[in-house]
Amino acid sequence: MESTEGQRLPQSEGRLRLRLLGPLAVSAGGELRPLPPSRKVRALLAYLAVAPRPVSRSQLCALFWDVPDDPRGELRWALAKIRSLLRSEDAAPLTSADDHVALDRSALTVDALEVESELRTDVAALATERLAALAGLFAGEFLAGSDLDRCPAFQAWLVARRQACRSQREAIVRELMQRAAPGSADALRIAEAWTEFAPFDPQAHLAVLATLIAQGRRAEAETRFAAAVRLLQNEGADAELLTTQWRALAERQATMPAVARPAAADAAAANPSMVLRRASIAILPFQEAESASSMGGYAAGLTHDVITRLAKLRSLPVIARGSVFALAERGLAPEAIARKLGVAYAACGTVRTLGAERLVAVDLVETGTGRILWSEQFARRAGDDLKLIDDVGDRIVAALASEVELAERNRAVLKAPNTLDAWEAYHRGLWHMYRFNGPDNERAQAFFRRSIDIDPTFSRSYAGLSFTHFQNAFLLRPQERQRESDLAFKAAGEGLAADDRDPAAHWAMGRALWLRGEVAGSLGELSAAVELSPNYALGHYTLAFVHSQSGEPQTAIAYADQSRALSPYDPLLFAMLCTRAIAHMRLGEYQEAAEWGRKAAARPNAHAHIAAISALCEALAGQTDVARAVVASLRQGHPGYGIDHLFAAFRFDPPLTKTLRRVAGRIGL
Repeated sequence: MESTEGQRLPQSEGRLRLRLLGPLAVSAGGELRPLPPSRKVRALLAYLAVAPRPVSRSQLCALFWDVPDDPRGELRWALAKIRSLLRSEDAAPLTSADDHVALDRSALTVDALEVESELRTDVAALATERLAALAGLFAGEFLAGSDLDRCPAFQAWLVARRQACRSQREAIVRELMQRAAPGSADALRIAEAWTEFAPFDPQAHLAVLATLIAQGRRAEAETRFAAAVRLLQNEGADAELLTTQWRALAERQATMPAVARPAAADAAAANPSMVLRRASIAILPFQEAESASSMGGYAAGLTHDVITRLAKLRSLPVIARGSVFALAERGLAPEAIARKLGVAYAACGTVRTLGAERLVAVDLVETGTGRILWSEQFARRAGDDLKLIDDVGDRIVAALASEVELAERNRAVLKAPNTLDAWEAYHRGLWHMYRFNGPDNERAQAFFRRSIDIDPTFSRSYAGLSFTHFQNAFLLRPQERQRESDLAFKAAGEGLAADDRDPAAHWAMGRALWLRGEVAGSLGELSAAVELSPNYALGHYTLAFVHSQSGEPQTAIAYADQSRALSPYDPLLFAMLCTRAIAHMRLGEYQEAAEWGRKAAARPNAHAHIAAISALCEALAGQTDVARAVVASLRQGHPGYGIDHLFAAFRFDPPLTKTLRRVAGRIGL
């Protein structure tokens, strides 16, 4: 650290500047100040520099002094050293009041806080020049060389801070890598820097390999690949992901002709990470507050169950149980496990027993930024642990899948369309698809097609494309129902060909067959979807949708309730509620039907058919005036809408059709 004292650091408007991203350094006017020799004083300065509020002296004593003769005296001595180091004619940065100590941030510039402040907004929204400047602030890991082995509380804080800063740095470098011209010198420089601070991240090595391939340096890429695999294996990390992606990259470069490919595929060949990136997740071993003997291995069983169920969804790659548990057995912290596995998301949790209750707390973390995206606690009565695992596992899996999809959709929306890879284009398509209007549905189709052009093996994009044609046939272009039904069927078939184990592919086929009037075939495909993945909420919902109209209404209610339990904030929640309203109508339970129809129509993205069903339910329940008011409101946005529009979309059984036509005449529909 002393070797840096002759260097100059960037000036910050005459204020004192603290460098925490690397070895600690303090400068004023660009001139470095000599640091006190005590490592503990340096650590104390860093802790105060990032503390969001004044810290009590007793807390500082507990952090840095392990029962010495006079902890308060030691603290006074250390604070005096810091005051001397930060001396300034204009201000006294170190202040104390009411037995608390703080640094005045208005008198300081702290690099770690500068990065943290900028990344509170999405990294994709920052200008490239600003991102490069932030990347330049990192001179190493947070507070390098300032570990205090005999201060476990401080050391735990330091490890957490280092992980957060490492995640921030990775987010910046990933974004710069995506913006760099494929095969350029800048791209290689950024990729090389990535491997330096994340040597066990397969994606960092793949970025280097892809850039070398794009530069025509195939032999060098092969040498680098072999070295990267050895590095990962020697560290005990899983090299399978890197090997798989390298093979795909090499095969694509060698076999794909330059002609007869869409423009998106050409872009993918120039930048293979466009195809290969798919957000992945690691389910870290749940921790038990009690001993394994008292818990019966509940936490391990729950972890295994969540991994298995989430993998069956096939909506995102899930790291295998063996890899995660092997790293955990080495005593690595959760954030270290996530970093070694190179995942975009990590879920971790704790299990404890409190009286007669089993409490399970779960967090979903975006590893690139360190942000907690979702956190929940589940409480169940202890007893039948297998049933508890099944119930809580269902809720956790559905929530993780939903939250990751939402995060990926929001991330894709902020990026320039021509920079999207296959995964991002798919999620951008979802964002538009769930707007349920003509212009957005057309944009969704364009993004799904782009995703397919880049990666023809990605079955989810075919399912999304099929659903946009379903929307056209069912809601937006009923006059073209036959044509759109055929297109929905074609896209669903292509999705099954790409991956017949994907529940979304079977779901898309089930909806397409329903459009074509093949109800038995539709139920078969939808049943296959939920058999492949019992946690697939849209499969349960669509089974409710079909049964509510012409199947078993009680079965429809059960499926509708299950779909809402699995995905309580689903974009199709309005439809889940509406299917239950229709089922109650068929059962003659009109008050219940009106209640569920009202809930469905109140959802912000509910469409015209939902409002019409709500009006009919109100009329059947004897609320004629309410029903007419709903129809009047419906007509304001959809002039000319009538009962025939509803019948053209749905396939109600004959008794319900007759009843609804009679009621529609009474309320002007």
